[in-house]
Amino acid sequence: MFKAHANLIENHYLAFAMYTILEAQNLIEKHLETLSIPDTPPELYEPVRYILSLGGKRIRPALVILACDLFEGTVGSALMPAAAIEIFHNFTLLHDDIMDRSELRRGHPTVHMKYSENVAILSGDVMSILASRLMNQAPGVVLNLVHEVFTKTAMQVCEGQQMDMNFEELLTVSEEEYLNMIELKTAVLIAASLKIGAILGGSSQKDAEDLYEFGRNMGLAFQLQDDLLDTYGDQALTGKKPGTDIVDNKKTFLMIRALEKASPSQKEDLTRWLTKKEFDREEKISAVTAIFEGIKIRELTEKRIRDLYNEALASLERLNRPAERKGELLNFASFLMTRNR
Repeated sequence: MFKAHANLIENHYLAFAMYTILEAQNLIEKHLETLSIPDTPPELYEPVRYILSLGGKRIRPALVILACDLFEGTVGSALMPAAAIEIFHNFTLLHDDIMDRSELRRGHPTVHMKYSENVAILSGDVMSILASRLMNQAPGVVLNLVHEVFTKTAMQVCEGQQMDMNFEELLTVSEEEYLNMIELKTAVLIAASLKIGAILGGSSQKDAEDLYEFGRNMGLAFQLQDDLLDTYGDQALTGKKPGTDIVDNKKTFLMIRALEKASPSQKEDLTRWLTKKEFDREEKISAVTAIFEGIKIRELTEKRIRDLYNEALASLERLNRPAERKGELLNFASFLMTRNR
């Protein structure tokens, strides 16, 4: 009897509570721990458990919960789709780490470093399949809509990753090309998390699209903030060695704007570092960072982030919901603007 009463209270809370970001993150964390992930063969599934155990902010699945809650939907029905988003996101990180030759993820060895590259590829593959399986557990009345958003987004993320790799072979990339790439690689998954949550919550099509635009602009700002943190972040907070993008000749927003604004001599120095095959890692990072600072690239990037933030807030303002129910999404936007890892 007491258990049934407790379940009734929990179900009522899942259905009607106005969640904070932290509550949504904690709810997702607990739900991920309950997922049934096979044990055999352990070589395939242990890396899946490992990358999920490394934590992370669980931002994307929390956004599914917050968006569903925004429209007073039953949050319990959003848990599996939210978990699907988080598993898909971690699958992309696992494969990105292989392609980027990253040694650390959240301060721990990446999957391909801890196990092997072949194991990481296959474990990533099974994560993408598991994500699709979990997304298919969305309520039947909206399943087709939700699955269409998810599969389209999954393809876009792969397209963005391919564009990112293509850019490594190019000496120059335009700002427009770069923003298009990060929209696909990063922003669309944040935007889709919100749109899927809105659909699950019973939103109108217009509100779902406005929420998508809010997420898209915040996702772009999120990636530009990542670009800044890669060069200027504290390794103790980020868990990653600073300057990796510089070493790997990534055409980040910082590098693109630097090539556009550099004096002839500065551009010559940047080009030399971009084309040099053998170099000292720390020397390259120091030299390129000095050029960034000389032409105020950090300040330019921070201004672009603020512009995107304001565009996102305009989309949120258009949303046909009471202001008090938008509070946690405003908190989310503020968090992205001030994060240091």
